[in-house]
Amino acid sequence: MDLRTSSWHELLSRVIDAAHRATASDLVDVVVSACARVDVGAWLYVVDMAQRRLHPLPARSEPAGRALGVDDTTGGRAFRTAEMAVTGVAGERPVLWVPIVNGTERLGVLALSLPLDTDPEDVVVRERCWTLAGLVGHLVMSKRAYSDLLHTVRRPQPLSVASELLWQLLPPQTFASGDLVVSATMEPFDRVGGDGYDYAVDDTRAYFAVFDATGHDLAAGLITTMVLAATRNARRQGGDLTAMAAAADEVLDSHPTDGVCTAVLADLDLTTGELRYLLAGHPPPILLRGGRVVRSLDTRPRVPLGMRPRQDSTEVSGVGVEHLCPSDRLLLYTDGVTEARAPDGTFFGVDRLVTLTEQHEAAGLPAPETLRRVTRAVLDHQNRVLQDDATLVLVEWSPRAAENLLPGSPHAGDGWPTR
Repeated sequence: MDLRTSSWHELLSRVIDAAHRATASDLVDVVVSACARVDVGAWLYVVDMAQRRLHPLPARSEPAGRALGVDDTTGGRAFRTAEMAVTGVAGERPVLWVPIVNGTERLGVLALSLPLDTDPEDVVVRERCWTLAGLVGHLVMSKRAYSDLLHTVRRPQPLSVASELLWQLLPPQTFASGDLVVSATMEPFDRVGGDGYDYAVDDTRAYFAVFDATGHDLAAGLITTMVLAATRNARRQGGDLTAMAAAADEVLDSHPTDGVCTAVLADLDLTTGELRYLLAGHPPPILLRGGRVVRSLDTRPRVPLGMRPRQDSTEVSGVGVEHLCPSDRLLLYTDGVTEARAPDGTFFGVDRLVTLTEQHEAAGLPAPETLRRVTRAVLDHQNRVLQDDATLVLVEWSPRAAENLLPGSPHAGDGWPTR
């Protein structure tokens, strides 16, 4: 069967129509059934929260397959590089591994077994498979809102209550627009309690933040969720960085807790590159330019959120200003990254963080893959058992920022991403 001429419009229509009333448990069978009409086999894998393994979503019609390693399989390579990959030998049906994304957030891979006479390198075939994988990505996200299956299959181990609470409040781990990419990771994903991040992008402005509450477990998680909600609320009412910090102070003061929260709050003008940032007792962001660290964005910090600054002439606002150049990247982190300690007592440290980030930047890796690898290095440094939450947020401001987050094509067409 020639996939260049087969009715893929009918295939997509069948997936969409059946998905309206499908549960998450039905999703694989919906896709498999539709693909069978054009003689294509389909298997759906979603990445776990640690981004180490790709787990098959079970189908009702057949038993689930085995999980795939992100670092050592063809499917994992498609996930890591955001490029399609092919497996198969002469005389057998080729399998095209297609990244599944929602927007630009990496969700997993779709394995498609193509008819024997199909060229998996054919541009039209790849465009159609990419469109199908995009539809699957949107369906996975829409079903995840009211599915336990799509949550539990991503968890190698159960989450703590604090982690359950925080992960429900956070935005997607990767976002991209025409001139901006924001990507984040948090570890230990199953026990994170006091760390958090946030971002919002509208028109010509982008906001992003990282939080680190004192303490551990649920108490720290409650502080972070209150701060996240307070700063979002102030921002959505038009407040600037200082007003957002004041709102966090007020909510923690009105609901007494046993801790405070350090933070970086930042606002970027996407037309001019002017960055305004507020340091509330938190390590300063690192500015990278051309794959190299330029400096830390130091400014005299205000006290952590929850500790009101003195209302007098010597009050410190903690706000700094920096003018970014196109293609600059900002790295925000919590001290659980730099203070991760090896068995011999050696800290991971800022220098190691900077070196690894520079290396992966120079390799041209997508922002989420850079963070995945740096986070893995932090875990390895501490024998995969962190003593504190470790969060990284990478922001790139560039007219080409999002290009390597989606598969490229040698023949660019309308709606097809290019490199």
